[in-house]
Amino acid sequence: MQSIWKKAALCLAAGGLVMGTPSQAAGSGDAEKLRRLNIMLMVTGLRCRMGADNFQADFQAFEAAHMDTLNDAATQLRDGMVGRYGITGANRALDRMSTAMANQYGQGHPWLGCADLKIVAKSLAKMRGPDALVEAADQLLSSEGSSAQLAWARR
Repeated sequence: MQSIWKKAALCLAAGGLVMGTPSQAAGSGDAEKLRRLNIMLMVTGLRCRMGADNFQADFQAFEAAHMDTLNDAATQLRDGMVGRYGITGANRALDRMSTAMANQYGQGHPWLGCADLKIVAKSLAKMRGPDALVEAADQLLSSEGSSAQLAWARR
């Protein structure tokens, strides 16, 4: 497993990912995936912060690199909820959704440990474009992992 992550980091460092603009709009399902990816990294980063595999700095680099995309996704989720629940209800619904996502990862990622997540966070910070992030989210947020699910890392 370790060699897969080393290869992934090298591929990403070499710039082998699809380039895109951060302002490209994601679909509503994609917006939720991006929100979940951000929350998963935040929560697991907090869990891993006391050990040798602390990736808080890598998580912060990820957020800084993708701030526009992550904010666009959050806005899209909220706007979709405003139509159903009104402004106040949408804020509450988004808070409940975010809390449920955070609680899901409170005990850690289902198949990645802190060392793996550190490499993932560093690699994600180097990605460009929402399509690449959505593809990575599809792989990283699944409940069961395998090397086949890390197609985004082998580009």
